[in-house]
Amino acid sequence: MRLGIDAMGGDFAPLECIKGAKLFCQENNNSGKYELVLFGDENLMRPMIESVGGLDGCISIVHTTEVIEMSESPTRALASKPNSSIAVGFQHLKEGKIDAFASAGNTGAMLVGAMYTVKTVPGVMRPALSTLVPHENGKTGLLLDVGANADCKPEMLNQFAILGALYQKHVYHIENPRVALMNIGEEEGKGNKLAQETYTLLKENDKINFIGNVEGRDLFLDKADVMVTDGFTGNIILKMGESFYELIKARKIRDEYFDSFNYENYGGTAILGANAPVVVAHGISNDIAFKSMIALTREIVESNLVNIFKEAFINNQILQE
Repeated sequence: MRLGIDAMGGDFAPLECIKGAKLFCQENNNSGKYELVLFGDENLMRPMIESVGGLDGCISIVHTTEVIEMSESPTRALASKPNSSIAVGFQHLKEGKIDAFASAGNTGAMLVGAMYTVKTVPGVMRPALSTLVPHENGKTGLLLDVGANADCKPEMLNQFAILGALYQKHVYHIENPRVALMNIGEEEGKGNKLAQETYTLLKENDKINFIGNVEGRDLFLDKADVMVTDGFTGNIILKMGESFYELIKARKIRDEYFDSFNYENYGGTAILGANAPVVVAHGISNDIAFKSMIALTREIVESNLVNIFKEAFINNQILQE
């Protein structure tokens, strides 16, 4: 298995990426099963590689000369920087030279690359970003979309529900995951036009275990395994959760549940609906977070998730209408 990693993506790249890759290899590659392909400026990376004791045998480098910065326009940057680590990584993924591609860099560029280089799974209208949500009882829910699609149609949220349910089942091994719609009330008929029309579609969708609406106060309770919303609302919820964790850390409050909010443990999330495994991670990722990102990427490849998505959406054009 060849896992492609954007070595230049993230606030602390490439050093933390190199360290994270070495940690992954040390912990997971006794059988020689995995190869990590780092995309980045080899001239910049070599001194850092030497500083951490050289490359592990499971790591190779594809030299690139450009970097897409966090602040750049994703579409313009991908077009104007064809030798960037992200652009070259996606080209390798498209050509089958790697089995997956992951980055802690520009999320917009990763979304654009997923949509226009490897495309979406046939039948999927738009890919979605998700985030794991720690529940107070130790379980973990999934919230999507959290930023890929600010404006959504009911049909898109209906597809997000299927993508999220399959992700929870096959990557996190939750049988018959409960799917809920994030809304301003539990009763059917609540919410704006988007929520009301989505509720009807989800209720009629026999591919999911739809349990109705959940509210914001239910987010951290074990009421649903998949919570569906538009990317505008989801991103606000995500950023609020991140600020909540930062506040807890700043006040030096130690608690096992609050510790579960630590982004380092999760490593990122898949771009669900992309036609190849693509993973994005937090921009402030350190070596532990990079290691976790690589581990998640491996799990997605081993789960055969993309082919599972294809089987679910084949001949299901009605989901788009």
